[in-house]
Amino acid sequence: QLRLVESGGGLVQPGGSLKLSCTASGASLDNYGIGWFRQAPGKKREGVSCIHMRDLRTSYADSVKERFITSRGSTENTVYLQMNGLKPEDAAVYYCAADWDCSGFPVSLTFAFWGQGTNVTVST
Repeated sequence: QLRLVESGGGLVQPGGSLKLSCTASGASLDNYGIGWFRQAPGKKREGVSCIHMRDLRTSYADSVKERFITSRGSTENTVYLQMNGLKPEDAAVYYCAADWDCSGFPVSLTFAFWGQGTNVTVST
């Protein structure tokens, strides 16, 4: 059974950066699409990015393009989300999730495996 664990969240000032990690166990991520999603209090879960682990193609929400970068780690079971130029509206719980590919992104329902989330706060 694939398990995903996020880490790297925290408090950052507007304009700052954070790097989130998604570490998998129980299976190789080689054959998955790994999505990052976020959910702020009172708001719907939003797709942020997705990376197809076989060919490393990426997709991004318009709201984070040119600020966020998702990448595969040096080990096959880690995916990163580098977040730059953070804004207060980026504050949310961030989740990584796995699907067979990224074709369903940004719809979260197609992603079968989810981590527990890591909290990102953007505030002065």
